[in-house]
Amino acid sequence: MQSSILNQSIRLNNGVEMPVFGLGVWKTKSGNECVEAVNWALEAGYRHIDTAKIYGNESDVGRAIRESGIPRDELFITTKLWNGDQKNPRKAIEESLKSLGLDRVDLYLIHFPVGSTRKQAWKELEKFYKEGLARAIGVSNYMIPHLQELFEYAEITPTVNQVEYHPFLNQNELLNTCKKNNIVLEAYSPLAHGQRVSDAKLLDIAKKYGKTPAQILIRWAIDKGMVVIPKSVRKERILENSQVFDFKLSQEDLNEIETWNENFRTCWDPTGA
Repeated sequence: MQSSILNQSIRLNNGVEMPVFGLGVWKTKSGNECVEAVNWALEAGYRHIDTAKIYGNESDVGRAIRESGIPRDELFITTKLWNGDQKNPRKAIEESLKSLGLDRVDLYLIHFPVGSTRKQAWKELEKFYKEGLARAIGVSNYMIPHLQELFEYAEITPTVNQVEYHPFLNQNELLNTCKKNNIVLEAYSPLAHGQRVSDAKLLDIAKKYGKTPAQILIRWAIDKGMVVIPKSVRKERILENSQVFDFKLSQEDLNEIETWNENFRTCWDPTGA
């Protein structure tokens, strides 16, 4: 697959173009598993890779990027500031850049809204943005109260809020809050860790389009205006997940999928943070 097919992007509130589709490497083992997964993704046309310091595989992502030979300016690389590093974000981003082998990342996120340090951390991220260490800055796992608090002290509005999002955890109020404030919502775990792929309603729609359940879930997120980063370490699944740009869901089917919410979380619940 040619990379141009997967290069559909969304413009962030600071003008940076972010691919709407990428590879997440959460729970991807450091070493060959991660290097191979990223290499397969890049070969398939992916140009957006999402990692984090706590994943322990930034160096593997960096190695795969170097091995690919793809020009740096054609790639969009995200990493994140972990909870325990929020008191010293400068050290954390320097370590991440060293592990990745990069002089800047395209997006740097606060990984989780730790109550005692998130304000200080955001002010540091604003400095990194101004210094060019990150082309864009944002947050992850921020619910509406976290965003409202951040708006009170932020000089720079986050470009992205990355949260768990899929039809079975359809957080429309959060999505609308982000849209209202020109923040892109990025969906992690968009496949609900495979725990709903055999849902009869989903299987019926997949059959209708001649697509897999995973492809329907990914396309749904894209059709709702989100960025989506499914994770896989299997070459055939990495390719399959990318084959979602040759169809769109009908309004009727989008409306149907909107009714599937169960408030079903497969990851942590940041509501009370």
